[in-house]
Amino acid sequence: MRVRPVRAARAWWDRVRPAEGGFWQSAGAGVPGAVGGVPDGMAAATLVGVNPIHGLYATAVGRIAGGLTVDSQLMIVTTTSAAALAAGSALVDVAPEDRLTSLVLLTTLAGALMVVAGLCGLGRLTGFVSHSVMTGFLTGVSVNILLGQLDALTGTRPEGSLAIVQAWHVLRSPGTWDVPTVVVGVGSVLLLVLLARTRLAPFAAVVALVVASVGVWLLHAGSVELVSDSGAIPVGLPVPALPELGNFTLDVAVGAFAVAAIVLVQGAGVAESVPNPGGRRASPDRNFIGQGVANLAVGFMRGIPVGGSVGQTAVSTSAGARDRWAGIMSGVWVLVVLVALSGPVGAIPTATLAAVLAVASVGSIRLSAMATAWHTGGQSQVAMATTFLATLLLPVAAAVGIGAALSILLQANRESQDLRIVRLVPLDGGHYREEPVPRRLQERTVTVLDVYGSLFYAGARSLDAALPEPGSARDTVVVLRLRGRASLGATAFTVLAHYADRLGEHGGRLYVSGVDAALAAKFRTVIDVRLHERIEVFPARAVLGESTADAMRHAEAWLVRGVETAPVPVVRPDGPVKRWWSRVRGALRRG
Repeated sequence: MRVRPVRAARAWWDRVRPAEGGFWQSAGAGVPGAVGGVPDGMAAATLVGVNPIHGLYATAVGRIAGGLTVDSQLMIVTTTSAAALAAGSALVDVAPEDRLTSLVLLTTLAGALMVVAGLCGLGRLTGFVSHSVMTGFLTGVSVNILLGQLDALTGTRPEGSLAIVQAWHVLRSPGTWDVPTVVVGVGSVLLLVLLARTRLAPFAAVVALVVASVGVWLLHAGSVELVSDSGAIPVGLPVPALPELGNFTLDVAVGAFAVAAIVLVQGAGVAESVPNPGGRRASPDRNFIGQGVANLAVGFMRGIPVGGSVGQTAVSTSAGARDRWAGIMSGVWVLVVLVALSGPVGAIPTATLAAVLAVASVGSIRLSAMATAWHTGGQSQVAMATTFLATLLLPVAAAVGIGAALSILLQANRESQDLRIVRLVPLDGGHYREEPVPRRLQERTVTVLDVYGSLFYAGARSLDAALPEPGSARDTVVVLRLRGRASLGATAFTVLAHYADRLGEHGGRLYVSGVDAALAAKFRTVIDVRLHERIEVFPARAVLGESTADAMRHAEAWLVRGVETAPVPVVRPDGPVKRWWSRVRGALRRG
C-alpha cells in the first residue's frame, strides 16, 4: 500500500525537478518577476479590500504551489486583477472586521472547485467560452479597475457600490480632492509611463513605490494615506489558518464560483500563449488542478485568490525563464521580501498602488481583440457589448453568469445557422453534384440529401425546418446522409422520427446513411417500434459513398418492387465470411 504513494512522488519529482545545471539560471530569472510581483500583489489586495500584506502572501505562496503543480511549465500563478475584483465584488457587503475570514473561505472554496473541475476533466469546456464574451468581460474588468482607482488617486471617499458610480461622484466634486494625494498619484502615473519606455520597465513599479514613499516622508505630507493606515503590517512569514465555515454565505459561494471561472479561463489563455519547452501541449485538466492547489495553499496562508497571469508570465519568459523553477524561485524571493522588508511596505502611499493598478488596467485593454470581435459580425458585437455593460453595471459574479449563458446561446445560435442541406444528384463514375434542396418531394422518387453542420439543440430544429415537404406525394423516399455522425441528441431523434412518420403516411420511407455503427444500433432502441418499418439505417463504411449508394439501391428496389429486397447491412463482415455473404446476398437478389 505504501508503494503507490512513493511511485507517485517519484513521478511527480521527475516531472518538476530542474534541468541539470539550470537551477541557478532559473533562480536569476525569477528575480524580475518577484520585483514586479510585489507591487502587483499589494495592489490586487486593495481591490479585495484587505491589508496589502495578504496580496504578498498570495504572490509568494501562489507562485511556489502553482509552479510545482501546473502542467504549463512557464505559467506564473499569482494575483490577478480580474480574480481580485471578483472576490472584492462578492465581499462588498461584508463587514470590514469579517472580510479577511470570509476571503480566506472564498479562496479555499474556489481552489476546491478548480481541483474538482480538473479531476472531472472539464478542461475542454474552456473552449466553449466565446472570444467576444471574454473580450467584453476582460475589457469591462479593466475599465472597472481604472474607474475604481480614482478615489485613491484623489484622496476622496465617494458614495455608491459600483465603480462607475463612484467615479462619477469623484469627477463631479473636484473640490473634495486632497492636493498632496493628487500630486503623488499623478506623479506615480507619469513615472510609470516614462519608465515603461526604458530599460527599467521591469522595475518601473518598484521605482515608483520607492520614489513616492521617500517623497511623502521628506515632505511630511500627512494627508496622504499610507498602506499602514489600513492596518498593521505583520513582520515575517505568513501563519497558516484554517477557513472558518461559519462565514459561509451565498455571496461567498457565488464569489468562489466566479473566481474559479475567471481563473480557469485566464489560465487556459496563458497556457495557449506560452507553450511548454519542446512543444508538448499542456493538459488543461492538470492546469485546473494546479491552480486549484495553489488557491488552497494560498487560502490556508490567508492570501487573496491567484491564477495564471498573462503579464507576470510574460515578465518571467522575457527574463530568461526556461522551466517552472523560475516561477517557483520568484515566489521564494517574495518570501525574502516579507521577512526583510515588511516594515517599509507600510510606508508606501496608497495612491501609488492605485497608480500601478490604473496603468496596468489601461495596458490590459486589448484594442486589437475588440476590433476583431467588432468586425466579425452582429452576433460578436452584441456579445461583446452585452458582457462589457454587464461587467460595468452588475457585480462581477453576475457578469460571469451572463457571459456563460451568452456563450451557450451564441454556440446554439451558430450551430443552427451553420446547418446546411443540399441535394445530391448521382453522376457517372460514382460522383455526385450538389443542388439546392427542393421545397416539395415528387411521387415515387428517391431524393438524396446531405447535411452539413451540428444536429444538436437548435441545429436539429433547423434541420426540421429545412427538410423538403412530403405533402401528399405518395411512395416517396428520402436518403439522408449523416456521414461521420457518432451521436445524436433526443431532439434530432425526435425530428427524424417525425419526418419518417410524415413520409410513411403516404407510403414513403426515410433512409439514414453514413452514421457510426453504434449510432445505427441506437436507432432500434430510441425510435418508436411502429416507425421501424419507415426508417432504415445504413452504417458508415470505409469507402466514402458506399453506405449512401447502398441506401439508394435499396430505396430504388423498394420503389420498383414495393417490398424490401435485401436486409439492412448493420455489420460488414471481412475475409471468407465477406465472400460467403456476397454469394448469399446475390442468391437472395436473384431469387
